Amino acid sequence: MKFSWKKTVQAAGLASLLFVAACSGAKEEAEGSAPAAEAPKTEFNIGWSIYAGWMPWAYAEKSGILKKWADKYGIKINLIQVNDYVESINQYTAGKLDGVGSTNMDALTIPAAGGKDTTALIMGDYSNGNDGIVMKTGKSVAELKGQTINLVELSVSHYLLARALEMNGLKLADVKTVNTSDADIVSAFATPDVKTVVTWIPQLAEVKKAGTQVFDSSMIPNEIQDLMTVSTATLKANPALGKALVGAWFETLALIAKGDATSEAAIAEMAKLSGTDTENYRGQLKTTYLYYKPADAVAYVTGPDIARHEDLVRQFSFSKGLYGPNATSVDAIGIELPGGTVLGDKNNVKLRFDAEYMQMAADGKL
Repeated sequence: MKFSWKKTVQAAGLASLLFVAACSGAKEEAEGSAPAAEAPKTEFNIGWSIYAGWMPWAYAEKSGILKKWADKYGIKINLIQVNDYVESINQYTAGKLDGVGSTNMDALTIPAAGGKDTTALIMGDYSNGNDGIVMKTGKSVAELKGQTINLVELSVSHYLLARALEMNGLKLADVKTVNTSDADIVSAFATPDVKTVVTWIPQLAEVKKAGTQVFDSSMIPNEIQDLMTVSTATLKANPALGKALVGAWFETLALIAKGDATSEAAIAEMAKLSGTDTENYRGQLKTTYLYYKPADAVAYVTGPDIARHEDLVRQFSFSKGLYGPNATSVDAIGIELPGGTVLGDKNNVKLRFDAEYMQMAADGKL
């Protein structure tokens, strides 16, 4: 996952400044925290950053697939690459983008915590080994007790560490963490004093060469999710945006999954667009569980496991202060799931998982 510590601190500050307004504003909204009305429009800006699971967006744009679907619904979609991942979410939160590629944790702790009602339109993938814990000398999570661990604090790496410890009878208080930027994590691991790191690809591949991976995200499937999130108000006023994005996404994934010459060419192009070679990108795809079929994405989003997964994420986020200093409970922010289930405050829903448009794709009704 792309991550910037400096930007995260800024984003957390933005969330805390907006949280009071978000909570007070909720009192003025209708039951169920319906988003404020927004006027329809025909042009939209969608942000993304380079990551294995989001490269299909770049290919959809370059191949003309995205334009084809936008034209079908009489709209224009500007796909905007933002080099800094968290900055892309900041821009979305500030209203400069109508949608953005985001993890579930970041969607909750930046725009949602900042009061921006956000819909997870597409369940794109989950990290299936892209994030891991590597020790120089240790061979198991149990050996982490009492250790100093370098990672990007308050990121998905921190979440991964918390889950690894919990699953092995330990807790975060049993270790000491040192905040280390993703840009410095490989060089830090090369120094004698750093014994353990938590990181993500491509850095993970490098540090594994000099140590043992004792835990990775494949052990917590569907917890570190990569989504396409959009403004709830914008989507409500412009359902064509949802249809075009979902249609373009799943057409692109179907092309990738074919396994023919066209598929090979698409994967090679995505590798090039991400700044790596085809072999390296294929390796990244192997540890990225893409929901190639809309029916599979719908099955997960409407199934029994998503509530538990999102609850784990929100519990961690609140415990680390990522809701902002004014949040007094993990229930301060509502997360709505398909079927009407809400985790947290039903009158302050700010993150919504919506299967409607993916279901249209699954039914061939786009």
